[in-house]
Amino acid sequence: MKKTIKLILFFMLITVISLIIPNFSNAATLVHDEESLNNAISSADSGATITLQNDITVTKPIVIAKELTIDGNGHNIVGSNSWTSTSGNQTMFTAQFSAAKLTLKNIKLKNGPKYGVQSYDGATVILDNVSISGFKYGGVLANGGNVEVKDLHLGYNGTGSNNGIEIDKGSAATNNPTLTMNGKLTTESNQNVVRVAENGYLTEFTITNTPNTTNKVVVAGNKVALTDSADNVIAETAIPDKVTANADEQKVIISIVANGQTNKITVDPGKTITADLLKSHIKLEENQTIDGFYTDANFTTAFDFNVPINADTTVYAKISKVETTAPETNTPVKDETPKTGVENYLGIAVLTVLFSTIAIICMKKKYMKG
Repeated sequence: MKKTIKLILFFMLITVISLIIPNFSNAATLVHDEESLNNAISSADSGATITLQNDITVTKPIVIAKELTIDGNGHNIVGSNSWTSTSGNQTMFTAQFSAAKLTLKNIKLKNGPKYGVQSYDGATVILDNVSISGFKYGGVLANGGNVEVKDLHLGYNGTGSNNGIEIDKGSAATNNPTLTMNGKLTTESNQNVVRVAENGYLTEFTITNTPNTTNKVVVAGNKVALTDSADNVIAETAIPDKVTANADEQKVIISIVANGQTNKITVDPGKTITADLLKSHIKLEENQTIDGFYTDANFTTAFDFNVPINADTTVYAKISKVETTAPETNTPVKDETPKTGVENYLGIAVLTVLFSTIAIICMKKKYMKG
């Protein structure tokens, strides 16, 4: 009996250990400087998580070829002014080849000679609560790889002009780049938030929007546009000739001109729009009203809402100011007739006669009873 109990306890102990060991193996590795970060990346098993304990300054590119999560824990990784190039690569984080899947979360990347992060030739980069700013070439590079945006804030990146997310394909890459919008993208500059490169090697790219994404990246004619949850266009850039865009969201851009300002929205191609839709995107000043919508700035040709929209279209809203008048008030007319007092005397006389009549009747009744 005792032997049986010991065997049961032994197998229970083995089971507990087998359950605990994976938890230890998947526990996050804590790093505090560039050396410990690089050592942790080199020794990490696929699927591991590395967590920053403080801000870290790095002096050279970091290349990852496995599945790995780097949790910044709210800290910064900053590029040093003394930067060392590695085989021409000067991007801070590079996930390369199909086996690589890098998730960056709760982290801020700042300053570098090229890009903040790139996915190269089949690799995947997931950006979750990430801020990227101060990189001279751009914030994110989808270089024949896959980029998924869950929560990304783009500061100003680029020299001369901003460059947020660049869709590109290098000469040695064999895969076409993809961009998946799966959350929220905010930016400090509306210039080149999503830009399609023109280098001769990129011939095709794919954009996908998940059902729960706040921002969408859509293709409208020969442009790629970033929109908000109300379909307002935040930014748009041209798609180079001879580049094919595969997108789950094909749209048409409507430019609404009102009060000297232009607001752009996206709508489904091949469908009609309504005046109410346009009005919902126009901010009127006090006492203003919309008189109608036209196809020209001189308001000579009314816009036909019965015609489906199949190409980018500009609509002009005719605005006028409503003149308001003060409400009328009914002020009683003052009686200017001089008062003589006759009316008062007449009232007293009537009352006197009334009371006298009553008194006589009462006395007569009393006399007749006596």
